[in-house]
Amino acid sequence: MSAFVVTITLAILVLAGLALDGGLALAAKVKANGQAEAAARAGAQAIDLAAYRSGGTLQLVPVHAVANAQGYLAAVGALGTVTVSGDTVTVTITAAQPTQLLGLVGVSRLPVHGVGSAHPQRGVVSIDP
Repeated sequence: MSAFVVTITLAILVLAGLALDGGLALAAKVKANGQAEAAARAGAQAIDLAAYRSGGTLQLVPVHAVANAQGYLAAVGALGTVTVSGDTVTVTITAAQPTQLLGLVGVSRLPVHGVGSAHPQRGVVSIDP
């Protein structure tokens, strides 16, 4: 009877750990996505003003876009990579969410990823997918 109780108790703890730590990991993923999207928007503000003023061309200065996005990530305490491709800034954040109950069975951290991208726009009159 006691082996059965120990097994059932362990199984209940694992299920509770999956629920609690899974919820915490999901919340951390939502946070990472928000931070990545905000960093991408910060990077997308680095437009080439000379090109825009002379010909109305809306293009990014890649070095400034990366610096703006990395600056935002540093301000919020996140680590990530920033890439600029054409007029799109993409930010990828990778983090680890510490576990509360799953640590009892050897899982101390759950990986969390967040991705966001943005490109500069002017005269926005509708939502661009």
